[in-house]
Amino acid sequence: MKIDIAIPVYNEGENIAGTLSAINDNIKNISDAEFTINIIYDFEEDNTLPVIEQIKKNISVPIKLTKNSARGVVNALKTGFSSSSADYVLVTMADMSDDYAILPKIVDMAVAGADIVCPSRYMKGGKLHGGPFLKQLLSRIAGVSMHFASGIPTHDITNSYKIYRTELVKSMTLESVGGFEIGMEITAKAFLKKAKIVELPTQWWDRTKGKSRFKLFKWIPKYMKWYIYLIRKAG
Repeated sequence: MKIDIAIPVYNEGENIAGTLSAINDNIKNISDAEFTINIIYDFEEDNTLPVIEQIKKNISVPIKLTKNSARGVVNALKTGFSSSSADYVLVTMADMSDDYAILPKIVDMAVAGADIVCPSRYMKGGKLHGGPFLKQLLSRIAGVSMHFASGIPTHDITNSYKIYRTELVKSMTLESVGGFEIGMEITAKAFLKKAKIVELPTQWWDRTKGKSRFKLFKWIPKYMKWYIYLIRKAG
């Protein structure tokens, strides 16, 4: 099974070495999958790129650089999906927020036939470390309420850290234009297609270096669109 690890970056020079090292350490003993790391960047001057050039000899996983089809994280993720020929695409961030210790379990679930595997901060065993209170409160309310109101088998639909069957995503017309709500759109549409969605607990850490590109108040309406969409369609 081939897996692309799609990482959108925007001046993540302070974080990318730690992120790639952590990914590398946690997948090197996974025998069921062949990995490629796909770094998706907006512009040639991004300070992430020279750091990757310096450290790539220390990373055993092949690394490819893909220029974003347009600016912004939503287009970076669309580019990551459209450019992939792998069986699955794993989406993660470059800011050291995601829990890579669970990567072997994520791959096991994909090998067992899951179309989407959703690491969840809000199920039993999940945990948050830091981060803006309002952002985390709204995310928790959205995830848990959607789980109970629609029956979708994840408590954390807003988490960007997921693995997707590439064929499933490519069968969709992706409408998101804001940012990270694209993961919510894909998961909602997959659920309505009766795709196999599973979850497992994860931890999440707020970034300690670099600047977040997350725009809470700008993107709330984008998230609400897919919240209402799923509740209506699943009702």
